[in-house]
Amino acid sequence: MLEIGYQALIVICLAGAGFCLLLALFQRPPSWWSVGTAALVELALLVQLIQSIVIVSSGGSAVGDTVEFFGYIFTALLIPPAAVIWAVFERTKWSTLVIGLASLTVAIMVVRMWQIWSGNAYQF
Repeated sequence: MLEIGYQALIVICLAGAGFCLLLALFQRPPSWWSVGTAALVELALLVQLIQSIVIVSSGGSAVGDTVEFFGYIFTALLIPPAAVIWAVFERTKWSTLVIGLASLTVAIMVVRMWQIWSGNAYQF
């Protein structure tokens, strides 16, 4: 996991979350804009997955547990599609909130992935 990829992913997740939470604040139902933010987060996660697979297959590894890292990234890949499915079936302002919270959840998971990859986790 390259640091620039980590930073870009965090920016995309937080921007998408902020946009969707703002739309939810104005009580907007889900639209192509809110679903598009989830799609952008998913695309960024896929790029990160491919990048991580290439790094690991070329001999690199996470400082922490590499299997745990990939567990986090595969789990994070499930969150945006689940939020979009929710938004498709329940077209209320709450669905837009769910998409925003899904992006925020992915951002938190990305921070944890970076901690595993770089070894910068806090020890308690």
